[in-house]
Amino acid sequence: MNPALKAAQDALKKHWGYDSFFELQEKAVELILDGRDCTVVLPTGGGKSICYQAPALVLPGFALVISPLISLMKDQVDGLTECGVASAALTSASSSSEKIEIRSAIRENRLKLLYVSPERIASNGFIDFLRSERATISFIAVDEAHCVSAWGHDFRPEYRQLGVLREAFPGVAMGAYTATATEHVREDINVQLRLKNPETVIGSFDRANLIYSVARRGNIIEQVRSVIDTHKDESGIIYCIRRTDVDDMVIRLKGLGYSVAPYHAGMTADQRKKSQDDFVKEKVDIVIATIAFGMGIDKSNVRYVIHAAGPKSLENYQQESGRAGRDGLPADCKLFYSGSDYGLWKSIITGSEDVASETSLEKLNEIYNYMTGVDCRHRYISSYFGQALEQKSCDACDVCLGELASVEDSLVLSQKILSCVVRINERFGADYTASVLLGSKDKRILANNHNSLSVYGLLKGYTKQVVRGWIENLVSQGFLARVGEYAVLQVTADGRKVLKGNVTPALLQPEKKTGKTPRPRSVKGVSGDYDDPLFQSLRILRREIAEEKSLPPFVVFHDTALMEMASIKPRSIEELADVKGVGKAKLERYGERFLAAIREHPGLQT
Repeated sequence: MNPALKAAQDALKKHWGYDSFFELQEKAVELILDGRDCTVVLPTGGGKSICYQAPALVLPGFALVISPLISLMKDQVDGLTECGVASAALTSASSSSEKIEIRSAIRENRLKLLYVSPERIASNGFIDFLRSERATISFIAVDEAHCVSAWGHDFRPEYRQLGVLREAFPGVAMGAYTATATEHVREDINVQLRLKNPETVIGSFDRANLIYSVARRGNIIEQVRSVIDTHKDESGIIYCIRRTDVDDMVIRLKGLGYSVAPYHAGMTADQRKKSQDDFVKEKVDIVIATIAFGMGIDKSNVRYVIHAAGPKSLENYQQESGRAGRDGLPADCKLFYSGSDYGLWKSIITGSEDVASETSLEKLNEIYNYMTGVDCRHRYISSYFGQALEQKSCDACDVCLGELASVEDSLVLSQKILSCVVRINERFGADYTASVLLGSKDKRILANNHNSLSVYGLLKGYTKQVVRGWIENLVSQGFLARVGEYAVLQVTADGRKVLKGNVTPALLQPEKKTGKTPRPRSVKGVSGDYDDPLFQSLRILRREIAEEKSLPPFVVFHDTALMEMASIKPRSIEELADVKGVGKAKLERYGERFLAAIREHPGLQT
């Protein structure tokens, strides 16, 4: 083994408590150790940060890490400090004494990672400051690198100025790291950062431990409660589109006794920080938020993410749902949508000055096809990001678990819907079409004399929600298309084949629970065979330590480490050191307290 890679692996064991890198982590680490530029795309929970943190401990000098949010930098530095790694963040919140200490640490070569924002890189004097201190920069890491691209889902103009680092430090290797990037975005990252012949490392976009399911929105509070109640006292995130939706849901769920906090751009910075801190430190179970929430959250044990409305792109959905199960343990991702979500996002996108609004509309269509489709959710997401999923069944989504079922007379029902679109001359949207089929007395329908059509009232035995769902099924399967500014429905060439009886679409029945148990295909961590009461005791101890040190509990130990402790029940420091995620620094700080809790657990006393 390459001596530098062996040293990085030793550092991984010493500081993080893991015996070896994952295969793609090792490749990414080796590229940096070899001084190569690289673009690393690993899914949330795939150990992306280790790819630049571990080599920083081996190379001389310090790694300069560009990160988008102060909260994210703080969590990273807190976690590294707990692992015994010399790191710091230079932010607008840094005090004068902290800035002096950072300068001294750079000058005396005591620092291994320095986190800064893209705005600081662009500010006058920062690069000169690094030069004046004769700083030895081992390499440059650009975290959340998708922010570089206008085609990404979190575009930040300041990120596009980071190419100046290539001019300032031409001989220093640069790595770009992200959890979400299509091929187009990856190419843009390489160009904007001026990477030299970059090697690309791409992990699987499939998060096997996430259990995806999609349903049309009905009584949203009851739908949300059905998810929360299966995860009592566990952490979860609920996403809404609008601030008013967030506030309303907070009031209603809080009134029902749930532990919730809001997060959106209409709150003050202090209010947002309190909600985020309370969630991360497990003082509240649930954050209800707009998409403004999430990038700065480095919390590993989120057990469910609920979308109370459709997201605006698959990139957004992968990133937001991916905040669940970062510890590799099973987590639920439930999405409740309505056709109105599409119109709301379209209005927001077309009303903005987004340079990539046309691309954004394409992405909106793609997520809508995902929500209304009948394909395996894991396969659909993987395919969108250019990867194939080999398994026939993922056993971890509503489609493969048999929670969705086609109606028996799909062909006849489809023909009735398509015939209606033709009879109203392909000039109206989904809502109007459904109303005609249901025999509505709406003034527009009567004014247009559509109540005299043969298709009027053909589906009056069904609810509007069901008929709208079938229309969306036909759109997602390519038998209907939305056209123009007003999303008018038109029958496609494949739709004409349905009218002739040559093709049968799949129209879904309302949600059907089969009771089949989700079986995530490949889950990191320990099995379910652990002492749950002991695990809960260790969680309480972890929370006490976290409060003493003003740290998020997961920074002390991840759930997976506590589960392994509750499984093998170590009795000595040597045995505790073998638990994954227990590095040398944490063993010295907390080892005896956790061993005492294990020894004192009922039934384990000797």
